[in-house]
Formats: sequence, structure tokens, C-alpha cells
Amino acid sequence: MSVGLLIITHGEIGRSLLATATRIFGGRCPLAVAVLSVHEEIQRDELRAQAVQLREQVDSGNGVLVLTDLFGATPANLAQELRSQGKTLVLTGMNLPMLVRLFNYANLPLEALSAKAERGGRDGVILCRNPAP
Repeated sequence: MSVGLLIITHGEIGRSLLATATRIFGGRCPLAVAVLSVHEEIQRDELRAQAVQLREQVDSGNGVLVLTDLFGATPANLAQELRSQGKTLVLTGMNLPMLVRLFNYANLPLEALSAKAERGGRDGVILCRNPAP
């Protein structure tokens, strides 16, 4: 059993990042994962119910890591509401390096996995400058 992964993002951002990370790993995803795409035409109560259901679906007993794209926005706010649903951690600012790190360390427990993901996301942000003349 491993940690479950729930991705909650605006539009199809989460699905696209997940598809790309899965391709990088030869078409396999080492974690139980679900994606909730937040669209403005879907009512908040419906989104909340879907988030709870998807969280339960990916939880094998080792907890769930919820990734969102933007702190303070609807996806992150929905994720925060899930924190009372058993062992659930929320990490915002989702990016591709974060997902790749998650896939590389999929066997770690929830706390350690979330730390690896956070570090991968931060380390993946690099300002590329031209070399000095």
C-alpha cells in the first residue's frame, strides 16, 4: 500500500501535468491517483462532494496527499476542507518537477513524501540567465 494522490486544479491543469509525468515514467503511475478539475460552472457543494469521494477512493489507509495549483483559490480551499478527513496533507503550487519527485519516491510514508514533493517543486524553479560576457 502507498499514499494516495488527489490533484485538484483549475480547469485541466492537473490532468495535463499528470499525463505528462506518467509519460515520463513510461506510461505508468506508481500511486493511486484521482484528479478533480474545477470549472466555474460547477457548484461549490458539488465540487466538495466530488473531492470527498475522490479522496476516499485513493486512500488505501496510508493517507492522501492533495496537490493544488494556487494557494487561496477554490481548488486549494476545497483541499483544505479535506484535511479533517483522516490523514490528509495539502501541498499548493503544483508543478511538473513536484509530480516527478512524487513518482520517484512513491514508496515513502505521507509526511516524507510530501516533503520530497515540496522540495522537488521548489528545486524545479530555476531562473536561467545568459552567461556573463
